[in-house]
Amino acid sequence: MTTILFFGRLSDAAGCSRMTCDLPKTVTTVAGLRAWLAARDPILGEAIQSPGVRVAVNQTFCLSDADPTLGAREIAFMSPLSGG
Repeated sequence: MTTILFFGRLSDAAGCSRMTCDLPKTVTTVAGLRAWLAARDPILGEAIQSPGVRVAVNQTFCLSDADPTLGAREIAFMSPLSGG
């Protein structure tokens, strides 16, 4: 099982701050996860594909959408922060 966390405005788009699921065996990268989530929920898909959204797998920030998700226990999507 993988826990997927949504922070900031992404939790609004997802309708929850966390979900637990078994990822399909075909979802092996961040890009694949984004595509799988977008197919399930187009509103969430649009939100997580927005510029500046960061992803962490097992509490390590991903450097690209090619980073692996296979075997992940936790994946977090974080919206960009604004400050002043």
